[in-house]
Amino acid sequence: MEHTAQEVAEWMVRELQSAGILRQEQAVAHIRAHFGERFIYVNENGNESIDKEVKKIFKKLHGGRAAWERDGFFWGWV
Repeated sequence: MEHTAQEVAEWMVRELQSAGILRQEQAVAHIRAHFGERFIYVNENGNESIDKEVKKIFKKLHGGRAAWERDGFFWGWV
């Protein structure tokens, strides 16, 4: 089954809502294992990151209720 960016973003929101925090490193590992490598890329800083389309949908879905903590590399539910 071919997964979509929408499914990945929905998983991210559910995970964030239930745990209150979503660490990028853990999200990358889960996405790679359950949704596939195509949703992961290496950014300009050399870090593995989540596909930009996934993050765009994720941002729409959480509607400002999540904040990115740049120093800690995680999203927190606000």
